[in-house]
Amino acid sequence: MDQLQVKAETTYLEPDLVQNLQARLNRIEGHVRGVKRMLESQEECEKILVQLSAIKAAVSQVTIKLLEGHMETCVAECALAGDLEALEQLKRALALVLRNT
Repeated sequence: MDQLQVKAETTYLEPDLVQNLQARLNRIEGHVRGVKRMLESQEECEKILVQLSAIKAAVSQVTIKLLEGHMETCVAECALAGDLEALEQLKRALALVLRNT
């Protein structure tokens, strides 16, 4: 079995979730560009900090949605198949997210 077959047979996030995450990331990207413009136009630091806080919250939501999707698809399928590596992957993902919050 070649790598393309393996990739096609593995579970991934639901297409609707991928679209949702991409839309959220596009909004975040636009928001970051807006903050850069605020810096260039020398907006008040407090206003910029408010926007950065909003960006951080938006990134947190993307992280949560991605983690939920990962648990509902990839981890769930592996766990049902008796693959204990799925639990280890989930633990690593949670540790990474929690360490950076």
